[in-house]
Amino acid sequence: MKVLGIGDNVVDKYVHLNLMYPGGNAVNFSVFSKKLGVDAAFMGTFGNDQEARHVEQVLQELQIDVSRCRHFDGENGCARVTLENGDRVFLGSNEGGVTRMYPLQLTEDDKAYIRNFAVMHTGLYSHTGHLLPELTQLGVPLSFDFSDDFEEEQVDKYIGYADFAFFSCSHLTDEAAQDYIRSKWAGGNQLIIATRGSSRSMAYDGTRFYFQEPMVVEAVDTMGAGDSYIAAFLIHCLREKNVQAAMIEGSRFAAESCLVEGSFGYGVPYN
Repeated sequence: MKVLGIGDNVVDKYVHLNLMYPGGNAVNFSVFSKKLGVDAAFMGTFGNDQEARHVEQVLQELQIDVSRCRHFDGENGCARVTLENGDRVFLGSNEGGVTRMYPLQLTEDDKAYIRNFAVMHTGLYSHTGHLLPELTQLGVPLSFDFSDDFEEEQVDKYIGYADFAFFSCSHLTDEAAQDYIRSKWAGGNQLIIATRGSSRSMAYDGTRFYFQEPMVVEAVDTMGAGDSYIAAFLIHCLREKNVQAAMIEGSRFAAESCLVEGSFGYGVPYN
């Protein structure tokens, strides 16, 4: 199995530690998938600063294929964060840096490359919304992360392109989350999955709901927990064709990722 993350890469600057960690939804998906034993690639845009060099170097060290990435002059994606009782708290960002400034455009070679993957994953922070019509023509299942600050206009615009749609719904009650994802189901074989922090996750296939309680750990850092759930869920769902088993694996791997600083470690001091 080969999987592809398309879109954002950032460094998360932990202001209380003066350390920056590589991350971003698409990068995290690729790294976590690699940790789960599958071949993984990342397609995105790097700046030309210290932050970009660190992320790209770590991805190369982890043997993530970055051969289709672009490079531009400018700031790499960057966010400032801190921790409160192990929970990440975002303090601000440059909204993707060069990823936002130079939207990814696909060549015919890119499209031929993408067709080799079992699944591709992107999301709201990846600045790839303009690519969804093209991506869905390539015959590869598409996963899309709406994260936790989705707006209705965005959801309605993008949901129909997603074979797997993920929402972070810890701000909703169990009943409200069920009502919401049921209302957004776009038909066909689409699966909508809602993670809810320390409350049970849920998935909806248009006919029935599936539920899974989280695995409780003493969290060191919750950064990347949702992305680790997504990676484990997708890999196991595609392999086993079993939604419940995929949710169990997602919960297990998300708990494991909460024991690591940053999304997946590799923190270095920043200027």
